Amino acid sequence: MISRADLHAARILIVDDQEVNVTLLEQTLRQAGYENVSSTMDPQAVCALHRRDSYDLILLDLQMPAMDGFQVMEALKTNDRDAYLPVLVITAQPGHKLRALQAGAKDFISKPFDLVEVKTRIHNMLEVRLLYRRLEMHSKELEAAVRERTAELRESEARYRSLTELASDWYWEQDVNGSFTKVSGPVLEMLGLRVDAFVDGGSSGAGGGWNEAQHKELQAAIAGRRPFLDFVFTRTKANGTMQKFQVSGEPMFGPACEFIGYRGIGLEITDRK
Repeated sequence: MISRADLHAARILIVDDQEVNVTLLEQTLRQAGYENVSSTMDPQAVCALHRRDSYDLILLDLQMPAMDGFQVMEALKTNDRDAYLPVLVITAQPGHKLRALQAGAKDFISKPFDLVEVKTRIHNMLEVRLLYRRLEMHSKELEAAVRERTAELRESEARYRSLTELASDWYWEQDVNGSFTKVSGPVLEMLGLRVDAFVDGGSSGAGGGWNEAQHKELQAAIAGRRPFLDFVFTRTKANGTMQKFQVSGEPMFGPACEFIGYRGIGLEITDRK
């Protein structure tokens, strides 16, 4: 809810070419407790004043010389900093009410003034306006928090990759279809074939010799989107010697918790005790 103090601190601009109307509205608003009330009898100055002071409410007379209230509202719409048009029109013409609302006014006050109605409509509109401002501010704070958190996650991800690459012989990432999107380290020289050939099932030829049971077990873990830690598999080279490898991997998920692929690290542990 909007507090009485916030309502009374709202910035209000009165726009009317009749001094008697300006005086009456100023006195009414100040007696009602509003502290930041200003006025102008020059409709051509309204846009500049609003850009400078960012009013919470503009009481706008529709019938003025040089520039009428409809033209003022059209000009106010060019203010990129404020998508909300905080205008309460003042009119003695019943036929202008619908046109004013269609032009973007949020409400209207009829002439001659009913001061109880004036204060009620101003109070109600200011409540909506200040709630809109609060929501807008909350949205900006939320966007800033998301940007900050995203930057933190990217930094954390960069550190993770750096550390895992330092702690392993190779680092890999693959997309939801199983295609590799990132591979770092001497994989080709170490395994004798490209990593994707191993994962896609290459088990014969120059890059063959994989233990078929181990290969199927690893493929099942990846297909089931399960993490695996220090999974050991072996490969018999063409000269009869055996290589032993250890891999760890985990599924990756996007911002909406959707599966986007896998990432992991690998080590050759043939000669390690």
